Amino acid sequence: MSLKIRLARAGAKKRPYYHIVVADSRSPRDGRFIERLGNYNPMLPADHADRVKLNSERVTHWVAQGAVPTDRVARFMGRAGLGPTPAVREQPKKSAPRKKAQERAKEAAAS
Repeated sequence: MSLKIRLARAGAKKRPYYHIVVADSRSPRDGRFIERLGNYNPMLPADHADRVKLNSERVTHWVAQGAVPTDRVARFMGRAGLGPTPAVREQPKKSAPRKKAQERAKEAAAS
């Protein structure tokens, strides 16, 4: 059985709230899980203390048992000092503004 430490969505429409859980990798995202390890509230500001809460004792236990965190959860664990922080992937160039929009932004900043 391969274990994952991942996010399970809870909360209303357009009001996301996530539980950080240990689950079998074959179970659905919001389905069956083994243990709840914390929570993540993306609606709070990035510097708010209650945005990410982790039970560090249980997280280290499950990592020792072979549970693999997802990218997002690994980032949370890295910030909490529970493991190495994964490398941040570079953002795609497709999402950057086009040439004319960049020129307009430069003109607006200059004036």
